[in-house]
Amino acid sequence: MARIGTQLAPSRQFRSLAMADPFKELFDLQRSLSNLFEGSKVSGEGTALNTWTPAVDIYEDNEAFLLKLELPEMNRDDIKVNLNENVLSISGERRFENEDKRDSYHRVERSYGQFYRSFTLPPNVNAEAINAEYQDGILRLTLPKKEEAKPKQISVNVK
Repeated sequence: MARIGTQLAPSRQFRSLAMADPFKELFDLQRSLSNLFEGSKVSGEGTALNTWTPAVDIYEDNEAFLLKLELPEMNRDDIKVNLNENVLSISGERRFENEDKRDSYHRVERSYGQFYRSFTLPPNVNAEAINAEYQDGILRLTLPKKEEAKPKQISVNVK
């Protein structure tokens, strides 16, 4: 029993000791630790809600930058890509597909909800030529470099 002021209040841990499920408690601890490090909110059913951060790869070659974001099971209409003052932002929402059958799930580890990612573009990106494609759960953004930023091959004449 935990003492609060002068009253005695039963400890939450003490009350659940009689009906303790070590696997549930271990899962709850794991979820709490993940929650602490990831910053997402988790519902009582174990479903990560509210926000999530999709993984992104950024690649650069002589011609362009390529961004690849993992956005599985999302519709193209649920993804928004904006460019404002040299900041590229990608946002959207992944919805839990079976809201009505949530109680039937034993475990839900994938995150759902809204996301927002933003990237400040380097000055050598040709903003008018940015291309976005979405296929197989991957959003591919191609950010071509301006012509003056591309490396130029200079031929050497032999005399």
